Amino acid sequence: MFKFNIIFIHILCQMNKERKGINNPNIQADDEQDYISQVRPKSFKDFTGQSKIKENLSVFIRSAKKLGESLDHVLFTGPPGLGKTTLANIIANEMKTDIISTSGPIIEKPGDLAGMLTKLKSNQILFIDEIHRIPKVVEEFLYSAMEEYKLDIMIDQGPAARSIPIKLERFTLIGATTRQGLLSSPMLDRFGITCRLEYYSVENLIEIVNRSAGILKIKITKEGAAEIAKRSRATPRIVNRLLRRTRDFAIVKGDGTIDTKIAKYALESLGVDEYGLDATDKKILETIISKHNGGPVGLSTIAASIGEDAGTVEDVYEPFLMIEGFIKRTPKGRVAAPLAYKHLNLSKQKGDTLFND
Repeated sequence: MFKFNIIFIHILCQMNKERKGINNPNIQADDEQDYISQVRPKSFKDFTGQSKIKENLSVFIRSAKKLGESLDHVLFTGPPGLGKTTLANIIANEMKTDIISTSGPIIEKPGDLAGMLTKLKSNQILFIDEIHRIPKVVEEFLYSAMEEYKLDIMIDQGPAARSIPIKLERFTLIGATTRQGLLSSPMLDRFGITCRLEYYSVENLIEIVNRSAGILKIKITKEGAAEIAKRSRATPRIVNRLLRRTRDFAIVKGDGTIDTKIAKYALESLGVDEYGLDATDKKILETIISKHNGGPVGLSTIAASIGEDAGTVEDVYEPFLMIEGFIKRTPKGRVAAPLAYKHLNLSKQKGDTLFND
């Protein structure tokens, strides 16, 4: 009994930490990295979904290996949590080379980037997550490194200034971004391979749930896996997070097996409804409908109303709400679709003309 109380307290703590962003793929708990590393696929064979991307990458990798060359630079785009970092690591495994990982916000000046590039050995990979967030001066510094495999270092200032070229080993840069539109044309042109990851089908997510459950030795029924999958916003990172939290409820509130009943109970306790919407999603919809008569309303206004960053709303919440048909984006702003009214059990007010019959 004492053991169960300790576990239940742990669940309550996790719920308090994660309730706000349980369905936000950008939010990761401190102990989640170990969990992710356990279930993260190490090869294309174990990676579920994104079939065309896997097929094309396999061809490019095999060609590079046969030619004895480094793989061309790769850019992964798409919403967070779909597998961009995982695919970067799989490429390194398939190329049998090392990968050095960093992120855009960490690289503040050209010297930070130069230190990483000069340490790279032949055919090694530099992975930059959130590459759209690197400063412009660093981006321009990267052009010659990507194209000519050299760095131009400026020595001195004024009339005495001169450029000293430093030769680099041939390497592969893999960039990942949720906001491709923020990358400049010169940067985009230097990526020979661009892959946009799409949201996952429920069938793919069920496969991911069952695979992760097998690795972690979690007992789960077919129906339980389906319940978690359909509420995971079509995102693997979220489906694995929900599996972990549902396991906790199964241990304390059930017999350790995740079935439909325990899955529904756990997910409702976490504030995740049958569509996979959480509290923040509903705040967005309620803001558009109740405070702005269904829209149109600007992104910054929505973000200010719910106390979220505009970039987070645009990158994390809005794409799923649009794909599922809850909101529409118009030139004048965001508008609530009929499904949003129905789901929240709200009626259209007079003047909501965009979807009026």
